[in-house]
Amino acid sequence: MTKRDYYELLGVSKDANDEDIKKAYRKLAMQYHPDRNPNDKRAEEKFKEIAEAYEVLREPEKRQRYDRFGHSGVKGGFDGFAGFDFDLSDALRTFMSESFGFGDFFGTGRGDRRASRKKRGSDLQIKLTLTLEEIASGVQKQIKLKKLVLCDVCNGNGASPGASAETCYHCQGSGQVRQVSQSIFGQFVNISTCPVCRGEGKVVRDVCKACNGEGRKTGHGLITVDIPGGVSSGNYITVRGEGNVGHNGGAPGDVVIFIDEQEHKFFERHGDDILYDLPVSFVQVALGDEVEVATLNGKAQISIPPGTQPDKILRMRGKGIAKLHGHGRGDQLIRVRVWTPTKLNAKEKKLIEELGKSENLKPPENDRGLFSKVKEAIS
Repeated sequence: MTKRDYYELLGVSKDANDEDIKKAYRKLAMQYHPDRNPNDKRAEEKFKEIAEAYEVLREPEKRQRYDRFGHSGVKGGFDGFAGFDFDLSDALRTFMSESFGFGDFFGTGRGDRRASRKKRGSDLQIKLTLTLEEIASGVQKQIKLKKLVLCDVCNGNGASPGASAETCYHCQGSGQVRQVSQSIFGQFVNISTCPVCRGEGKVVRDVCKACNGEGRKTGHGLITVDIPGGVSSGNYITVRGEGNVGHNGGAPGDVVIFIDEQEHKFFERHGDDILYDLPVSFVQVALGDEVEVATLNGKAQISIPPGTQPDKILRMRGKGIAKLHGHGRGDQLIRVRVWTPTKLNAKEKKLIEELGKSENLKPPENDRGLFSKVKEAIS
């Protein structure tokens, strides 16, 4: 089923500020909250939809990606970020967090919290500068990373060799602490991560000296990335599982590679096409010529037809940039720039003066009339 637009779901415009989005979300969440609509599946689904919309629009980076790529931006892939499975529990957590400042919670009669998991490591973001030649066909890059890696002394558990972890005294090994709270909807249980063991359920007395009990330390990594042809500045690629390793052996985060297109000395990019300015003489455009031009992968010959006018665009098919979404390549556009000599000797001036007397070298009558009007306007 096609998802509705997130802005439409919340009833706000695309230029709405953060406060407008938050107000709209709270109003709708109160209206469709499951406790106000018991056994109403449609209200429950609506509640989940508006919570999902708010989860994206409240975060600037997610909102920017959604504005640019739509729902595909929250499903992963080349231009997207890791998606999420937004269930009712997630929707309720979002509502309570925004409305009452609670974190993880489950209401009375909604069952117990899922088992705690080791916390995933953080993502790394890097900028990769590419030349237009590399972008034109795609390129493979090896990238060196400085990141947090698993401690090779304690193997990620944070304990000194021979030492062992003990059950956390604060949460008795559950990794969670609970607090019963009252709200307008009744009793809720606020469940948060234990601040002592950080959700692990165990604490280490004799910590590893190599990593100070973190289970990770600063190291380096090397990743190989295949960059497809046709990317541009603002695109990014996510490499899964190559980011910082989590605390005490938690799963590593991702590496997000943002593309930065380097400005070219000779070519100007227009989507999948490239524009190249070709300087030629009056003689070449008047009589026609075969000239050699630079391309992104070498040189090529192009014909200048006799009588070519200044700024005429000539097209070389398939000499542009590979299409990121689709097959084939763009074109190379050649813009004819007539070069006017600045230094002439007496003989050359005489020849040009003689040529200037020829009726064939004068503009057509309609153009002469235009020139006369321009001359009168500026005189």
